[in-house]
Amino acid sequence: MTHRFPFAHTFSIVARDPSTGQMGAAIQSHWFSVGSLVIWGEAGVGVVATQAMVDPSYGNLGLELMRAGRPATRALVGLLAADEGRDLRQVAMLDCHADVAVHTGSRCIQDAGHETGDAFSVQANMMANPSIWPAMAKAYRESSGTLTARLLEALEAGQAAGGDIRGKQSAAILVVAPTSTGRPWADRLIDLRVEDHPDPILDLKRLVQLHDAYEWMNTGDQKLGEGDIDAALAAYQRAAGLAPTISELPFWQAVTLIELKRVDEALPILKDIFSLEPAWRTLFQRLPAAGLLNTDSATLARVLASTR
Repeated sequence: MTHRFPFAHTFSIVARDPSTGQMGAAIQSHWFSVGSLVIWGEAGVGVVATQAMVDPSYGNLGLELMRAGRPATRALVGLLAADEGRDLRQVAMLDCHADVAVHTGSRCIQDAGHETGDAFSVQANMMANPSIWPAMAKAYRESSGTLTARLLEALEAGQAAGGDIRGKQSAAILVVAPTSTGRPWADRLIDLRVEDHPDPILDLKRLVQLHDAYEWMNTGDQKLGEGDIDAALAAYQRAAGLAPTISELPFWQAVTLIELKRVDEALPILKDIFSLEPAWRTLFQRLPAAGLLNTDSATLARVLASTR
């Protein structure tokens, strides 16, 4: 017997942050690369989670309808009416005006259900028990902080309550901006996936922290361009602190310090990096020719001699 649709049974959340207008979705499932199938989002439009016997067209068509001005509730009703397999689907939609719509088909594998609240919906199917989605809703309502943090807390609560009856395999999180800039790559604020991992939520949290580290690095570059040296260096320091095992972040911080003629501060950073990963020393020597390190030859020689 063949199946037309993937078995992306899962638990997920869609939500909108009332203070920022950001919209997001997060999921975990015992299914490979669940994020590529289940969660969809577009800045200024909305987010969609399409799961159970998943039909990915709900994602694309749902966003298309909401982009055209149709509220999430009307968009979902229309898509379900045209779908002969609606009883096998579980779908949640949320638009940029915080209208929420959700459907759990009568043939979704137990335990299956959903719960909605103020600008959010949690939904789950093929769960170990019926406490998963209420636990997710409770965790989201009682959480604070960024939308990303709250979405992750909801996932953790779902897993702690029992999660997918089959176990764990993949997870994903997507957060989009409240309005579109016309640059989709900039409007997708977070788009991270764990495709196959024994503890996907834990690894997803690790990736989110790495994402934050690189965002602080970008902030440092922005502040440097604005001439706010102290703010730039503080941002670089924060980036390095969030990702202490990633040599790239302190490396560029040190390069910036050298260009600011704060060589004494850069030396211990580079010495640690060069001793652990000698390839960075070679890269450092190539930067002046590429115009990425503006310093004199004496300073360059001093750095290389002092970091042996």
